[in-house]
Amino acid sequence: MDEIDRTIVNLLRADGRTSYAELARRVGLTAPSVQDRVTKLEKNGVITGYQAVVDPEAVGLGITALIGIIPDSSADHIEICDRLRAMTEIESCYFLAGVECYQLKVRVPKMADLERLIHRLGGIPGVAQTRTTITLSTKWEDRPQPVGAEDGRGID
Repeated sequence: MDEIDRTIVNLLRADGRTSYAELARRVGLTAPSVQDRVTKLEKNGVITGYQAVVDPEAVGLGITALIGIIPDSSADHIEICDRLRAMTEIESCYFLAGVECYQLKVRVPKMADLERLIHRLGGIPGVAQTRTTITLSTKWEDRPQPVGAEDGRGID
């Protein structure tokens, strides 16, 4: 990826609906050239998808919680991941170093739904314990980090 590709990625991360014409204007290329670059970024797995960002409360998902999973010594991590992936309430799943092997971000409509989810998680073979933290509010989330140069510096 060169500097222009990084700029295109940063612009699309800020607004995935930016037109090729606008991207071209911002990076100093033609729209067809930008389209070719975006296509290559998609084919190379740099850009993996596009989605609408919605307000969770506006779509009935007013409860957000973070749930840590502590596995037992017999845990089959492939099976645990498969079962977690099947639970639509789980928005994100991170594999961690430490006592808690997984950290989940979940969204549900009501506290009773969270309670049911916690019981379902505890029923997964290999899960010894869960630890749940309920969020009171979200100050920000999913803030894109600027894609910087290869040396790790951000782009201004």
